[in-house]
Amino acid sequence: MRFLMLAVVALAMTGCASNVVTDYNSSVVFGNYSSWAFASGNGSSSFTSLDGTRVRSAVERELNRKALRQVSEAEADLLVSWQIVPEERLEQTGVGLGFGFGSGNFGWALSAPPPVREIEEGKLVVELADSKSKEVVWRAASRRYLNENQSPETRRELIDEVVAEMFTKYPPGLD
Repeated sequence: MRFLMLAVVALAMTGCASNVVTDYNSSVVFGNYSSWAFASGNGSSSFTSLDGTRVRSAVERELNRKALRQVSEAEADLLVSWQIVPEERLEQTGVGLGFGFGSGNFGWALSAPPPVREIEEGKLVVELADSKSKEVVWRAASRRYLNENQSPETRRELIDEVVAEMFTKYPPGLD
């Protein structure tokens, strides 16, 4: 019974953890912004990637839900920029091995750690900048990652979920 209670508490705490981190300029009055546009030169390629199309679509949907109008870059109050930042992490695969012997208060042991492999993943970062000052006023970064092993549908769903969660925290101060 005690184990079951601990498992329920741990599960509840994990459900409360946010998958995004936001930061913003506290001196900005976000109510003054009513329009937005994607910043020119967003992305490093002349082509829009598959994930880029997914991100743009999700951002457009979420900003429309916030009653912000999409306009040309010259008319926009906010400029939207996003990027998928590559990050590497180590992942343990398999099981470590060990053996030992001893008696009483004395013994010897030898062990080998589990095999480790390097995985490259992408973290989504979305920034909103004031079009006049060109300074970032709001930023959100995902704690969930895209990786090359995900199917196109999984990637689309993940991007949609992450962007939706990002914009639940915009404008700041309403949570």
